[in-house]
This record gives sequence, structure tokens and C-alpha cells, in this order.
Amino acid sequence: MALGTAQIFQYGFVIYNKRDNFPEFIDGLSSALANSLFFIKLIILWVNQRKFGDILRIMTADWQGHTSNQRSMSIMMKTALLARRMSRIIIFINVSTVLLYCLGVLAANASDPEKWEPYNRELILKMKFPFEISTHPIYVAVTVVQFIHLVFVGFGIGFVNTLLINLVLHIDGQIDILQDWLKTAFSRNGSKPSKEITTQLLITKHQQIIIFSENIENIYTYVAFLILLSDTLIICFLGFVIAISLDKPNAAVIVVKSFMFYVMMNLDVFIYCYAGEYLSAKSKMIGDAAYDSLWYNVAAKNSRVVLFVVLRSQKRLTITCGKIMDLTLKCFTSIVKASASYVGAFGDVLRANNLLTML
Repeated sequence: MALGTAQIFQYGFVIYNKRDNFPEFIDGLSSALANSLFFIKLIILWVNQRKFGDILRIMTADWQGHTSNQRSMSIMMKTALLARRMSRIIIFINVSTVLLYCLGVLAANASDPEKWEPYNRELILKMKFPFEISTHPIYVAVTVVQFIHLVFVGFGIGFVNTLLINLVLHIDGQIDILQDWLKTAFSRNGSKPSKEITTQLLITKHQQIIIFSENIENIYTYVAFLILLSDTLIICFLGFVIAISLDKPNAAVIVVKSFMFYVMMNLDVFIYCYAGEYLSAKSKMIGDAAYDSLWYNVAAKNSRVVLFVVLRSQKRLTITCGKIMDLTLKCFTSIVKASASYVGAFGDVLRANNLLTML
């Protein structure tokens, strides 16, 4: 309800803004799109809650199934600690972005004498309210509510991103365990597979990894599509605001407010593209580990199973963008290049418009 109400007021500003301050309009549009993206992410996760429940059950079974195996448990603990560190870093960056954005708005109000009156002050989130902000207490109340709302949004965006990282790192741990099993499953000194790690167990583990990856793909494919579509525009808008504000007296304030926002949007895209690239690279290692194992020392009926693992590993695990293309680091560089070109195009249009106005 809070997100929906804030969106109504934000897009009210976008629709009814007089465009007399174009950078302020672009800033308001960027924050509105970022909040809309988070709102849609939550809706997609809510719609796919059954698949998410399946993912949690698989993760629980993985942790419970490796309690007796010290080496497997050690691998899972290492990936869990890595996921914990990455989650803290991402959430810290998101919260820092919110704090710097709010600080930039407050600094802009304090440095400009024309904004000392409550009705002229810039709000943290650009909104069109059905009432006038005519007194200091009303302005303070609206600012506090917007700050709290923005902090929760920052935490929420960070949590959705760290959820993907935790899921991908869990697959990473399971792939490392499968690689370790493939290396130790066949004895160099004998012709029989390990008694603890059977060929059936190898196939079952590989199948569980594939199912887990498909569930992640089904949940995050349309989230990734929306992120690549909307974040490209947001990055373009923020880059444009920063570029045209460098020669203004309050350039430092605008950079403080917008630069970390710009970094966070790039980080948002990078996380999804890197997760897809990482998952694809790790899935290829399964086939390499199976091929490098001593499968040729065992009976033919057991070695055929390893050959099937090698063949299945040729089809890599990945995360797609709306089931259209795979998420890779090459995709991330393309988005950055496209955003930079759009910034240049916006600048040319604005200069042409200013020239026509002077004429």
C-alpha cells in the first residue's frame, strides 16, 4: 500500500510537472521508475511464491543431506560465508545510496536561499500532493515519511538482489560438491566406484542442480528483463543529469545526490549479468570434472553414467532475460554503451532546443 500510494504521487509529479526545470523532472522520473521496478519485482516474487517454496525445500534438503559428510559441509559453509559477505556489501551500498541521496536534497535546500521557504523546498522524492506544503511542520513531516519510505525501498532492493546472489552461490556450492564427488567416486587402484558415492547418487545430485537452476530461471527471467529495460533508461537519465550539472554552481550537491544512485543502478544490472555469467561458467565445470575423473577405470555400465553427465553439461545452466537472451558480462557492457550513447543524444537534443529558443 505504501509503495502504491507513493507511486501515485510520484507519477503525478511526472505528469503535471511544467518542465521548467528539466534536470529536476528527469531526477523525479528516474526515482519513480526505480520504485516501480522494485514494486514489480515484489509482484513477480509473490506470483512465483510456490516455485520459491520449492527452492527453499531443495536448499533445506541439501543442508540436511550433507551433515554427515565433512568435506561437503565445509564447501557449503564456505559458500554460505561468501554469500553473507556479499549480502552485507550490497545492502550497505543500497543504504549508503539512500543516505547520500537524502543528504544531497537537504544540502541543495540549505545552499539555495530561494528554497528556504517550505513551499519552495525540494522534496526527497518528487511528488505531487493533493495539498500544499505551506508550513515548516508539514514539510518536516513529509520529509521524514519520505526518508523512512526510501530507506525501506533501499533495503528491499538490496534484499531482492542478495536473494539472487544467495541462490546462485548455493548452486555454486552444490556444483563444487558434485565436482569433488566425481574426483573421488572412482578409485585409481581398483575397478569399482566408491561405496559411499555411487553413480546413482551422482546422477541424482546433477539432476537436483538442474532443477534448482531452472526454478531460479523461471523466477528471475522476467525480473531480469524489466531490469535491463528500465535500468538502461534510468542510467541514461542519471548520466544526463550529472553531465549537464557539472558547470552549475551547485554541481557538488547534484553529484553527491545522483552519483551513488547512478552507481547503484549500474550495480543492479551488473549483479544479474554477472550471476548469469557465473552460473554458466560453473555449469561447464561439471562436464570438465566428469571428463577428468577416472571413469575409464570402472566397468562400462558405470562409466556410461559419467558420459551422460558430460553430454548433459554441454547445455549450460544460465539465467535469461525474458527467455530472449542469456545474461552475460557482454550484455552488461552493451547496456553501459547504449546508456552512454543515449546521454549524448539527449545532450544534442537539449542544445538544439536551447538554440531554437534563443532564435
